[in-house]
Amino acid sequence: MSTPATPRLTVLGTGYLGATHAICMAVLGYDVLGVDTDRAKVAALNEGRVPFFEPGLPELLRKALDSGRLSFTTDLSAAGDFGDVHFICVGTPQQADSHAADLRYVEGVTRDLAPYLRRRCLVVGKSTVPVGTAERLTRIVQDNAPAGVEVELAWNPEFLREGYAIEDTLHPDRLVFGVASPWAEQTLRTTFAPLIDAGVPVVTTDLPTAELVKVAANSFLATKISYINAMAEVCEATGGDVQDLATALSYDSRIGGRFLHPGLGFGGGCLPKDIRAFVHRAEEVGVGKSVAFLRQVDAINQRRRARTVDLVREQAGGSLEGVRVCCLGAAFKPNSDDVRDAPALDVARMLQEEGAIVSVYDPEAMDNARRVQPGLHYAESVFDAAAGAQVVVLLTEWEQFRSLDPRRLGEVVAACAIVDGRHALVRAEWEGADWTYRALGRAG
Repeated sequence: MSTPATPRLTVLGTGYLGATHAICMAVLGYDVLGVDTDRAKVAALNEGRVPFFEPGLPELLRKALDSGRLSFTTDLSAAGDFGDVHFICVGTPQQADSHAADLRYVEGVTRDLAPYLRRRCLVVGKSTVPVGTAERLTRIVQDNAPAGVEVELAWNPEFLREGYAIEDTLHPDRLVFGVASPWAEQTLRTTFAPLIDAGVPVVTTDLPTAELVKVAANSFLATKISYINAMAEVCEATGGDVQDLATALSYDSRIGGRFLHPGLGFGGGCLPKDIRAFVHRAEEVGVGKSVAFLRQVDAINQRRRARTVDLVREQAGGSLEGVRVCCLGAAFKPNSDDVRDAPALDVARMLQEEGAIVSVYDPEAMDNARRVQPGLHYAESVFDAAAGAQVVVLLTEWEQFRSLDPRRLGEVVAACAIVDGRHALVRAEWEGADWTYRALGRAG
């Protein structure tokens, strides 16, 4: 049985990855059925409401729904009947008591889908998993599917950046196909034909390599971020300026400037848990020493949070007890409402634990922040958060914060002292408006 010229797709899991993938594939012209156990989420998507913040996605969802090519359901049996290609897009969070990835959702949805697979089809993992997972899932699906070995499994890792998910789905810099047969490769090529025809490079490889690509990429990026932040620590000890150092390094074509931005460090639902899970899995297969440096990458990143608190404390005169602090940002990055392992929210918590009176404002992440840190005070606007503040600290580099007028802000604060946790502000402008400016890796 050959692959249909236009295969019908299911997307299992409608979180950030799954919803984006389902919407974009429908816009590309495929019939897509999204599946989730969360009835409220399914209802919202069918009504045209995206349950998270991603620029441009609500408009694209409406376009896909109006085309008639996209719908969402909680019925796995319908997915089995519908799909020629089934994409697994569920989460793989860090386990509560370990650095290992929690695979219960990936294994669960694969096991639950299998009994409804009665004809030849391809199950495609997109979730980020430890190497070796695909082999185990292949056994699960073939042992439990009526179609048996006619059901194949492939891996197609995702590389979405929150805030740029549509661009990264419709115009990716590469596609990676981990396959076990020529049929699986051809099915994926048919499934992604519009992207391939547009010139997107394809790397076809085996299943273990495809599983490794995402964690290897994230580990490299995390290492580059932590490297420049390690240099920030050296600059602070020696009187150097890490921003000038980063600029000088960026002109070296072997190094480049991307991700060479000093500051508060990385967070979110991918980089922190992925590098920890990678180290854990490497230790399981006996090569832990090869990636042991990633523990220091993680440690450097965590130290940035404590050091940011140090700078706020120094700006406050040595103690945070009773000091009013305005925290600008809660999301782990701009153009996102994601607060998972968010450095911004962690710093706000640490400041409050030292006795500071903290007021937080973020353009999009307020509801999620309240759920994670309900004990913090949340303001209605930048100027509400800054009213009476003795120190302002920028923690997420939203454009709204980058473009703040320091003189206007100076009219509402109690003291003109700012900590730029993201190197997002023009220092001369703030100092020219009589603010005391501090940033990680730069002399006071």
